[in-house]
Amino acid sequence: LPDISDGTLLTSSSGVGITMADQWRLTTTFQTTSLAFITSNLERVDTYGYGKIGTGMSESSGEFSFPSTGIYLVRSVVNWYSVGGGVNYARISIQTTTDNSNYNAAANSHSGVNNDGQYNNMTAELMLDVTDVSTHKVKFQTLGSNTNPRILGDSSQNRTYFTFIRLGDT
Repeated sequence: LPDISDGTLLTSSSGVGITMADQWRLTTTFQTTSLAFITSNLERVDTYGYGKIGTGMSESSGEFSFPSTGIYLVRSVVNWYSVGGGVNYARISIQTTTDNSNYNAAANSHSGVNNDGQYNNMTAELMLDVTDVSTHKVKFQTLGSNTNPRILGDSSQNRTYFTFIRLGDT
């Protein structure tokens, strides 16, 4: 194994490290009940020393497009709380398309709470092989078992957020 005690960046066999890393967040808290894509109130993280690598992702009405081909780690972290009672489950789903049309659940995470006012979180992630930037995209979808879940948003800190890291070539 290489000695990285001096803090040098691990690189691939081509000598190139991570060339793109970006993070987006939900800016407004919303109630989730039935299946719904997160289509608005999204922003690139921009506070407290945030930094990105490379061009970053493009977003339009909740649909995220990749800047270049490659293998990407896509992670969603959702923090939420209950209003009005327990929640059997809340769900976050990472939906992917490889034909720019049909979306399918590629990763899901569920959590629940017993009582009103309780908080919980969910994390879902996947590694996506983006071979064509015009057809390979992702969206995020929520679902609640009843009307109680509130997905937390904030424009000054990450409460519900999405991370995209290009790990290497396809």
